[in-house]
Amino acid sequence: MGRPGFKPGGWRHASPGGFDSHVPPPFLSLFATTTTMNLSDVVFPPDLHYLVEHDVWARVHGDGSATVGITALGIKMSGEIHMCRAKPVGSQIEQGRAIAVVELAKAIVSVKSAVAGTVLAVNPRLEESPELVHSDPYGDGWIARLALRDLDADRARLVQGDEVLEAMARHAATFEELE
Repeated sequence: MGRPGFKPGGWRHASPGGFDSHVPPPFLSLFATTTTMNLSDVVFPPDLHYLVEHDVWARVHGDGSATVGITALGIKMSGEIHMCRAKPVGSQIEQGRAIAVVELAKAIVSVKSAVAGTVLAVNPRLEESPELVHSDPYGDGWIARLALRDLDADRARLVQGDEVLEAMARHAATFEELE
């Protein structure tokens, strides 16, 4: 059997339950660790907006756009990323829906967007250097920039500031309970 990947009609992923599921694998449930997650070494910049259940962030800009990416926690739990491919410029993206796919050692998974909007730009550096998502998730490892559709509506699901660490700790604990 070849490498895991997306095929028409469903996802092929190396998660428990086998290949060829018609449901995309959840981003982090594949990567739950067997040890207690220590968040003391995970950074969550307070100026970002986080969609906690999908381990993604948005940096809102004054021009009505936002840059999006994967959180340091998502990176820590996922392992090495071998490929990151964002949706093309012009794509309409809903909050909590796919903005990109990443290839990991044993799966190809969908990365969700923290906000809704239209893709204005994708990070061209990720094509040749997907490791930037690991080394600088809140800087050079960004995935896409979107023209925001309705940030006020998106805020209902977003967490920011002092609440982020506690929300991420609760989120990480849910994966530890699955073990």
